[in-house]
Amino acid sequence: MAVTNVKEVFTTMQEVFNPGAAQGLEAVFQFNINGEGGGIWNVAVKDSECNIQEGTHEAPTVTLTMSCETWLSIVNGELNAIQAFAGGQLTVSGDIMLAQKIQELFPF
Repeated sequence: MAVTNVKEVFTTMQEVFNPGAAQGLEAVFQFNINGEGGGIWNVAVKDSECNIQEGTHEAPTVTLTMSCETWLSIVNGELNAIQAFAGGQLTVSGDIMLAQKIQELFPF
């Protein structure tokens, strides 16, 4: 089933979280989703747990900025995140290699 709004993505992240992929990991992912229906969320992953909060984290490990359309396309498997980055639809600051773990940690 396709996810149709950004808030729904972040409310279901806990359910799809893969704790096995997070063992030994300590990181904060900051998501800045622009446009109508967007918002700002941060996802803190520590060992096999994750905590999702709306708002800006004071010290994220990696920050991802994109439009609502881009984020929903990535989550729904319609757009590859690496292609979005290469095409300028997604900007990443901080630990860019860590950003590549998102799909493993949260397999929608």
